[in-house]
Amino acid sequence: MQLATLDIVVVLVYFVAIFGLAQFVSREKAGHEKNSTDYFLASKNLPWWAIGASLIAANISAEQIVGMSGSGYAIGLAISSYEWMAALTILIVGKFFLPIFLKNEIYTMPQFLEQRYGPTTRTILAIFWLGLYVFVNLTSIIWLGSIAVTQVAGIDQNVALLILGLFALFYQLRGGLKAVALTDIVQVTLLVLGGLMVSWITLTTIGHGSVIGGFHELTRRVPDHFNMILSPSDPHFNDLPGISVLVGGMWIANLSYWGFNQYIIQRALAAKSLPEAQKGVVFAAFLKLITPLVIVVPGIAAVLLAPDLAKPDDAYPTMMRLLPTGILGLVFAALIAAIVASTASKINSISTIFTLDLYAKFKGQKSNVEDMGGSEATTPGERHLVLVGRITACLALALALITARPLLGHSDQAFQYIQEYTGFFTPGITVIFLLGLFWKRASEAGAITAAVGSFILSLVMKFATPDFPFMNRMLVTFFVTLALAVVMSLVWPNAANRNRIDTANVNYKTSTGFNAAAAAVVMILVALYATWW
Repeated sequence: MQLATLDIVVVLVYFVAIFGLAQFVSREKAGHEKNSTDYFLASKNLPWWAIGASLIAANISAEQIVGMSGSGYAIGLAISSYEWMAALTILIVGKFFLPIFLKNEIYTMPQFLEQRYGPTTRTILAIFWLGLYVFVNLTSIIWLGSIAVTQVAGIDQNVALLILGLFALFYQLRGGLKAVALTDIVQVTLLVLGGLMVSWITLTTIGHGSVIGGFHELTRRVPDHFNMILSPSDPHFNDLPGISVLVGGMWIANLSYWGFNQYIIQRALAAKSLPEAQKGVVFAAFLKLITPLVIVVPGIAAVLLAPDLAKPDDAYPTMMRLLPTGILGLVFAALIAAIVASTASKINSISTIFTLDLYAKFKGQKSNVEDMGGSEATTPGERHLVLVGRITACLALALALITARPLLGHSDQAFQYIQEYTGFFTPGITVIFLLGLFWKRASEAGAITAAVGSFILSLVMKFATPDFPFMNRMLVTFFVTLALAVVMSLVWPNAANRNRIDTANVNYKTSTGFNAAAAAVVMILVALYATWW
């Protein structure tokens, strides 16, 4: 498939416009040079709309669009539980986690671990997250993105990898998180509109001009793709094991991802205030509710429109071929927007963790980010930290480009692959943070035990019980590591002055608007699951 001239023009206009916008919002006042607070936390001044949009733009990339659409093709609407249950998880994060993080001026998740447990935990988890972000998340984003670009534009996949990676790198290199977050409202708007266009075209094709008719025809002809809770006899039960998506292991994955993942939570940590951050997560929760319409429905439609695909992950790019000239360019630009936004966000988080949690600590340097009440001056040391962050961003991208094909080149459903192998670590991470936030006696010995125990137990269960659903494996691992962490904390408690996280003076009260929005999200979720149980 080749793009028409008009499509190419639309894509090029997008590239120029979004790059120009990123540089425009990255500018500083005359005489002010960017410091670590500016670069890594957007000057701690993000508004709610930027937080909400950036949360979704960081989350939805090729990993979701191509990968989840592929899972929609293979499994059906049940894969939407990752999105719909995330909407509820985001609200829990806003209600219970953000008040503690912002009260204690947390800027990275490893920094929280040091203040709560000690420096060893911070270093261990910082190194773990860097490895996960570079070799699992960043590689998957650009790899799946390159698949889509290759299939739609007809260019060599290696060239697509390079173009996507370099554009995302240079797009955020100057402005850091500010450049990413303040342009994400444009990216998300384009993403939602583009996805809705794909859904519209596919459904009207199936329904002979009627969207509603197309949806009814889809549910009639492939009813097995509209079961939200899979039965044990379903061939994909191991991927989404029935009721576990509502009350089981999916909660472990979601809490870890939305609550304790630097890549995601960094936007909320950069809010100008707690109420602003909470309004942002409400915005993100409602966007999450409509995500399956943008991503999963085209994959299900492909079951009828392209039943003989070589791989499920080919579903979304194949559906894009139905789009008319000009619209194809717009939707293609939306896909690139998602890839670029998510890649840039990941690169920025990698540079943040390496620079502030490893490099600055090793050098014994206290950044402006860490000294929130101190000077905002840009000292030589601050300029050096920003430079280190930019160099780290370049090196992280280079590693991801080199390793993307060896790691993901043979995967049929990359989204499920990512969920399963990330799940080796998420139970331990969830235990560490939940105990750290809500149990004062949790110690560093308990935290390290949870981190190591989660990986070892997951690995043993993976090979000893290969047919056991990975989501259920996460749940079992969570409770076992929770018990181990509690026992170790009681046997080897922390020193009396080790815990520097203040939870006693945290106000968990939320506004009437937040509470009403949370109730609305719950009611919508109940209606959705009741309809397609």
